[in-house]
Amino acid sequence: MQKKPFWNWVRDETEQESRTLYLSGVIAEESWFSDEVTPAAFKADLTSGSGPIMVWINSPGGDCVAAAQIYNMLMDYPHDVTVKIDGIAASAASVIAMAGTRVLMSPTSLLMIHNPLTVAMGDSEEMRKAIQLLDEVKESIVNAYEIKTGLSRTKLSNLMDAETWMNANKVLELGFCDEIMFQPASHTEPAENSFVFSRRAVTNSLLDKLRAKVLKPPPPHQNSPGQKRQTSI
Repeated sequence: MQKKPFWNWVRDETEQESRTLYLSGVIAEESWFSDEVTPAAFKADLTSGSGPIMVWINSPGGDCVAAAQIYNMLMDYPHDVTVKIDGIAASAASVIAMAGTRVLMSPTSLLMIHNPLTVAMGDSEEMRKAIQLLDEVKESIVNAYEIKTGLSRTKLSNLMDAETWMNANKVLELGFCDEIMFQPASHTEPAENSFVFSRRAVTNSLLDKLRAKVLKPPPPHQNSPGQKRQTSI
């Protein structure tokens, strides 16, 4: 049975030069090289038409190699690519989003960036190789974020380390997107209370509170009149 691709192209019948790409669900959930859902198939669909394209993204992420190749194909596309995030662009999907000539966030959407993950098995040498691979993959992802946002590599690395979730206001503030959809033209300033959620920051905050409670010194012992003070050793 032919596998269904994770992308879908729709052509606007009123404007033959206008096409819309929908990227929904997991990116390359089954495979990216050994079946019908391949880089060549995606590129064939992309180059089957011309003119500007709209890309709608609602994806929790997936295969980072597939995302990297889709990012490259969209960056290399000779016409404008408008990306609209209408649900979530997490992990590998956030990398694809960075390929937009313009990137727009729905006010109800989220973007998440984190460190790449893998599964490894073997001896200590194999584990070191896996760590080196993950470090290089992370650097390649930072390249895409840096080109779009202009943020420092250290800042981006820290955001990835913390597994950072951002709402539309924070995404706009940090430069991951260019515009928030459906906003009045007069509303151009990002909200002061823009939201960013860091899983690591929340965990560390809870641990700090627990440590403070555990290490808090006991209140001084009050002796009642005539009672001898007890000393423990």
